[in-house]
Amino acid sequence: MRGPRVAMTPAFLPCGDSALVLQLGDRIDAEVNARVIALAAAVEGAGIAGVLEVVPSYRSVLVRYDPEIVRGRALETRLAELSMHVEVSSAQGRAWTIPVVYGGEVGQDLEDVAAMKNMSPQELVALHAANEYRVFMIGFAPGFAYLGGLPPILHTPRLQKPRQNIPAGAIGIGGQQGSVNSVAGPSGWRFIGWTPVRVFDPARPVPFLLQAGDRVRFAPIDDETGARLARRAAAGDTVIEPEGSA
Repeated sequence: MRGPRVAMTPAFLPCGDSALVLQLGDRIDAEVNARVIALAAAVEGAGIAGVLEVVPSYRSVLVRYDPEIVRGRALETRLAELSMHVEVSSAQGRAWTIPVVYGGEVGQDLEDVAAMKNMSPQELVALHAANEYRVFMIGFAPGFAYLGGLPPILHTPRLQKPRQNIPAGAIGIGGQQGSVNSVAGPSGWRFIGWTPVRVFDPARPVPFLLQAGDRVRFAPIDDETGARLARRAAAGDTVIEPEGSA
């Protein structure tokens, strides 16, 4: 379902000689992010000659273009016109419940973060799992999900020295954001658990499981269940489906 057309006046920022950033806000905000998603979809659907890629983020949209086909000034004018008549959907994104093995080898920061917050690991897990999160953007690595909605008490600075190898599926906290790690690699986030769900799998017809605008909840599971679900994921099963899907 579509909501009313909402006029948006983005600030245009050049990004080199072949990209423009359309900035719609200056903070992490669900309404701003909804407008970002709507604008990105509108640009993609407009079929503008020379536009190569459209990348939505928390509060802005990057539009990469071929300057031999369309000049930056002409593209800015076209995008400004398009932004004045964007339909922001009143429907929420898909809802997911992601199983998580809290603590353990991957969730190595659980006890330290709990101690920082003057709570037990069990209390931290209960609080983290009781909340609903919004997928604000996918980025940094293929399928990496940045989550908003982390309870303020769980806001935690990143590590001063990043670790060199964090596994895919790690569930993290970085500042006021949450995350679901998509591929193994270095990270300075604090990690409190691990999910067997593969949010990125290049072998799937649709490699990215989550999309900007989706909603996420976490459900604690034990090690045995995690291992069983990991075997299913390795065999190509997505393990979870969005709520309401048949």
